[in-house]
Order: sequence, then structure tokens, then C-alpha cells
Amino acid sequence: MEVTAMPDACLLGDQRDLIDQVLDKWSLSILAVLLRGPHRFNELRREVPEITQKSLAQTLKRLERNGIVERIVLDTRHFAVEYRMTALGRSFEAPRQALAQWASDHLEDVNKARASYDADDDARAAASP
Repeated sequence: MEVTAMPDACLLGDQRDLIDQVLDKWSLSILAVLLRGPHRFNELRREVPEITQKSLAQTLKRLERNGIVERIVLDTRHFAVEYRMTALGRSFEAPRQALAQWASDHLEDVNKARASYDADDDARAAASP
């Protein structure tokens, strides 16, 4: 796949929208679970215990709409659905890992920057009338 160079800081509307949806609060956690294999809805809830049922359903629908996850109705006695990664979704694993590695590598620096900013902000607030 050829990568087209883009000007720095130039994410177009559709690109920005897709990135926002893939990197939102819950998508990365759900994708990490689904990369290990197919899961049913309640299995996903157990794997990501902080997520509400509503947020999980919305996130799965959004990922399915974007072609990253597929919803499979299982041929069982009772109605059952399972979610799994598509080929397109699996292609996101390398960028996801790179982003996670960057966060891990730089978390200490980010925490120091936040503490410095917060201290400066507190000093500015104390100095203002």
C-alpha cells in the first residue's frame, strides 16, 4: 500500500472523523479484545468492565459501520451474535501498537509536562486579582 504524503497537521474532515471514531474512549479497548479473537457482546462487557451496555453497543455499531468489526449472527438454538475483526480492522493493529508504544515511551514526559503546566497555571491564578 502506498502512503501519500500530506502536509503536516493536515487531516481532512473525513480522515479526522475516522481517526476520532477509531481512537475514541472505548474503541481502542474493544479493538484490543477483538484482536485476540471473536467475542460475544457480554464477553466484551466482561473484558472491558468500565464500559456501559449503551456505550458498548454504540461503539460496536460505529466500528461495524466503518468496516472495522463485523457482526455475525450465530446459527444456534438461541439468538446469539458475535463480533470479530475484519481484514480492514486487523490492518489497524500496527498503528494501534505504535500509538500504544509511543504513549508508554513518553508517559513520564507527558506527566512532567502536565505537572509543570498545572503548577504554572496555579501560580498565574494566584497572581491574578
